[in-house]
Amino acid sequence: MLSRTVSRILPRGARAFSEAGPSSNLVLNFNLPDKEVYLEKEVASVIVPGLAGEYGVTAGHAPIISQMKAGVLQIEHIGESETEKYFVPGGFAISHHDDAKGSFTDISCPEAVKVDDIDGSAAASAYSESKRAFDSAEEGSAEKALAQIDMEVNKAMAEAVGSSVA
Repeated sequence: MLSRTVSRILPRGARAFSEAGPSSNLVLNFNLPDKEVYLEKEVASVIVPGLAGEYGVTAGHAPIISQMKAGVLQIEHIGESETEKYFVPGGFAISHHDDAKGSFTDISCPEAVKVDDIDGSAAASAYSESKRAFDSAEEGSAEKALAQIDMEVNKAMAEAVGSSVA
């Protein structure tokens, strides 16, 4: 019933949903402002820390645009059991399909660090410092807002490696 209603309001030949079938590959483009981490790299899947919640992308995924929150971006490489993990402070993820080339996921974020390279105690310490700055900043000030951002990112970074924050 809904499809008949939608077909009446769309111009002739327009598609309400993607008609592309699933392809056998997912191509990942993972970019930072100063470098390309991956350019057209075929992977099995990507797990994105979306602002509305974590979600996985595989070949044939429906098109989606998502703002990312501070968290762990996970990349499962084809034929490997170990997942590659990056901490990202935010950014954007766009998944789309090209009929000729397959499924794509484009990740763009201001910075990224491999989770294995994070010092959990340093992240927990940085969280404590940013919390003190937040607590002492004037309500409604830019300093308070910046301290809150630092707190959230440092907390997420500490949690990414299993460190607790107080």
